[in-house]
Amino acid sequence: MEYAKMRAIAEELMEHAERLEGSWMVEIGPSGPRLAMITPSKRREGTVRRIREQLDGQLPATHPGHICANGPQIEHPSIGRMRRPDALVITEAVLDEEGIAVDATQVLAVIEIVSPSNPNNDYGEKLTEYPAMGIEHYMIVDPRTGTIEVHSEPCAGRYGNKEPYIFGDEVPFGPWTVETAAFRRYGRPGSADI
Repeated sequence: MEYAKMRAIAEELMEHAERLEGSWMVEIGPSGPRLAMITPSKRREGTVRRIREQLDGQLPATHPGHICANGPQIEHPSIGRMRRPDALVITEAVLDEEGIAVDATQVLAVIEIVSPSNPNNDYGEKLTEYPAMGIEHYMIVDPRTGTIEVHSEPCAGRYGNKEPYIFGDEVPFGPWTVETAAFRRYGRPGSADI
């Protein structure tokens, strides 16, 4: 199916999601548009906030006019994908534009916090889609294991460089540094700590 048709279906799903209870997102992945309920945990949101605050503190020196935001979707019509990362680095002015998605060519970096229910999305599909979109830097934070992967050097639909870290490390991420000592792991399945 061509991207324009998938995008039209995604927009219909978004309109439908606005009438549903809870938080929902729409993405366009390998199998086309899908509607998924968002069930962010407190620890996941805390990690996103810590990363955003750290990057926002460094971006004025490295990339004036850029921010680390959460929420906007990114799309790349030529590969037929639309994704909603947990956080991304873009120019602040992009948030004032019309539309629902940011052009992937305007994205400097993306961050994903692995969910306990669907880790394959971040380590599988997105690990091939983000470099295909030309996104220079991709950080995967995994509170299940207390590990972090930083990917860079996109080429031919994959990243040429991968650096592993653990919670507590000072993590180089492109021209920035993310201090991870305050990152928290998920609790045991079924516990209130997830």
